[in-house]
Amino acid sequence: MMRRIELKPTEPFRSDLIDRTGAFDANALKTATDIVEEVRERGDDALRELTERFDGVALERFRVPDEALDAAPSKVDPETLAALEHAARQIRSFHERQVTQSWLFAREDGAIVGAKVTPLDSVGIYVPGGRALYPSTVLMNALPAQVAGVARIVCCTPPSADGTVDAAILAACKLGGVTEVYTVGGAQAIAALAYGTESIRPVDKVTGPGNAFVAAAKKVVSGDVGIDMIAGPSEVCVVADSAASPSLVAIDLMAQAEHDPMAACYLICESSEYADEVEGFVQQHLAHSPRADITRASLENRGLIVVVNDMDQALQCVNVIAPEHLEMHVRNAMDYLGQIRNAGAIFLGEWTPEAVGDYVAGPNHTLPTGGTARFASPLSVDEFVKKSSIIQYSAKALVNDASAVMAIAMHEGLWSHAQSVALRMERALASSGADGSAGSVAGGAAATMEDQEASRG
Repeated sequence: MMRRIELKPTEPFRSDLIDRTGAFDANALKTATDIVEEVRERGDDALRELTERFDGVALERFRVPDEALDAAPSKVDPETLAALEHAARQIRSFHERQVTQSWLFAREDGAIVGAKVTPLDSVGIYVPGGRALYPSTVLMNALPAQVAGVARIVCCTPPSADGTVDAAILAACKLGGVTEVYTVGGAQAIAALAYGTESIRPVDKVTGPGNAFVAAAKKVVSGDVGIDMIAGPSEVCVVADSAASPSLVAIDLMAQAEHDPMAACYLICESSEYADEVEGFVQQHLAHSPRADITRASLENRGLIVVVNDMDQALQCVNVIAPEHLEMHVRNAMDYLGQIRNAGAIFLGEWTPEAVGDYVAGPNHTLPTGGTARFASPLSVDEFVKKSSIIQYSAKALVNDASAVMAIAMHEGLWSHAQSVALRMERALASSGADGSAGSVAGGAAATMEDQEASRG
C-alpha cells in the first residue's frame, strides 16, 4: 500500500527520496491572485458573488450576530462543550508560559538598550470548512492572540449550506475571545481580512490553515499584512522499534491520512516484516473507518515506509524529513530527544498519540509543514506581538562608541552618518563626566513601561 525504501547500513536518507507536494501549485496561485484583486477592488459585492459561486450560498450579510455568538455554547451538546472548555484551559495555560515582557538594560557608560513588547491591534484567524469542522483550530489560533493581549480577534469561516456557522465553532470563538465572526471562506476571506471591505475592517495579521487556494492567497497578501506561515498538506512521521504495537502505529498513521488525500505519512522502522504487520493492521482498521477512501488515497499516494538498520539511521531520516508531527514509538523515547533537530511537534512514547496534540495537550497544533520545520516553529504568542528596540545614549556612551560608529560609516561611504556623531562629540566630551546614574534612569523607564502594560491589560 505504502511506497517502501530499504536503506543499507550507514546509507544516508536523502531529501530527493521524499515525494512532497508544496503548499500550492501555480494554478492555485493564479486563481488566488485573481480572487484577491477582485475582492480588493469590489469589496462586499465580490464576496457575495464568490460565496455563491464556491459555497453555493447567497448571503446579504456576512457577520454572525453577537447574539448568536453568545448563545452558541447552549446549542452545543454538553459533552462536546465540556471537551472544548477542557482543551481551552490547557491551551491557554501552555501559551501563558510563552508571554515575554518588555525589558531594559543599563550599561555602565549610561546607555540604555532594550525591547518593548506590544500586542498587535487586530488579527484575523481563518478556520477551514469542507471535509470536516474544526473548532480546535479556533482555539489554537484565538487563544494565543488573546493571551498576547490582542484587542480585536476576527474569525472567517465558510458558511454551511443554510448560511450559518456550526455551533461548536461559534462556541470555540466565544471561549477563545473572538470578537467578530464572518461567514466568508476561501481565498476571498484572506483578501477581506487583509484589505477590508464595506463589512469587514482589515486586520494586521492573518493566521490559520486552509486549502491550496487559501495558502496561495496568504502568500499574495503577505507583506501588506503579516501571516503566520504558508501551510501545505498535513504530515506525520512515526518511528517504531520492535516493541511498538503495529496496531497503534497503523491507527496513528491513519489519523493523519484521514485529514486529506494529500496528507503525507512516513513510517520509519527496523524491518520489512514489521512494516508488513503495520500495513496489515491498516487494512483491518480501514474496514471500520468512515473516511476510508480519503485515508487510503493518502497512504497509497503520499505514504512512505523507510526500513533502517538502527536508531541513528532512523533519526537521520527524521531530520531530513523534518516532519510536521513526529511520533517516537520507541523504548525510552526521551533519550533520543537531543538527536531530533527538525520536527514541528514531537510526541514521545506509546501513550502519546498525535491526536492529543491536535486537541487538548496545550502546545499549538498549527505547525510547520513540508519540511519547513528545518527553520520554522509552531504558532505561538510571539506571532501576536511585535517588538520595538529601545536605545537611549548618554554623553559618555556616545564618546565610548563614536570612533567605531564613524569608522564603519566612512567605510560604507555614508558621510552624514559619521557627521551626526562628530557634531555631537564636543558637547559630549564636555558633559560626559557629569552623567547621572544609568541604573536609576533605566529603572524609571522600566517602571513606566510596566505601568503602561498594566493599564492596557
